[in-house]
Amino acid sequence: MAMFTSLDHSRAWRLLIAALILWAQAAAADTALRTAQVRIGKHAMKVEIVDTDPQREKGLMFREKLGHDDGMLFVFDEPAYHSIWMKNTLIPLSVAFIDRDGIILNIEDMEPRTLDTHMAAGPAAFAIEANKGWYAEKKVRPGDKVTGLPKAR
Repeated sequence: MAMFTSLDHSRAWRLLIAALILWAQAAAADTALRTAQVRIGKHAMKVEIVDTDPQREKGLMFREKLGHDDGMLFVFDEPAYHSIWMKNTLIPLSVAFIDRDGIILNIEDMEPRTLDTHMAAGPAAFAIEANKGWYAEKKVRPGDKVTGLPKAR
């Protein structure tokens, strides 16, 4: 039977706590997303950028709110007829699918917690999710230009 002194026990707890802190910091770093400013027509929007499969799969799931002029920019690996759904997404959203030149292909309104797919009307290199109705409120339509996007792949 191994015997631990109180000093060994205390050291073990400190090491465990240090390991948990490092794990939490690493997890926080994984969830911190890069942000950018884009212009949609004449309107500015701050976007969080998701450009990896795990980030795109999570998207805005489980979020309870999104700032008025904030959004999430999906950067796809290649232009295609991409689709988006709202599984585990708690807030109503609108999505604009955008081609590699920054032209909006189509805009779809989406209801929370649904499995309905919303598809790009053409080969989309990007999509931007915003609060439902944001595009209508700003009178943004298909054919409008988005600037400030990262270079399409």
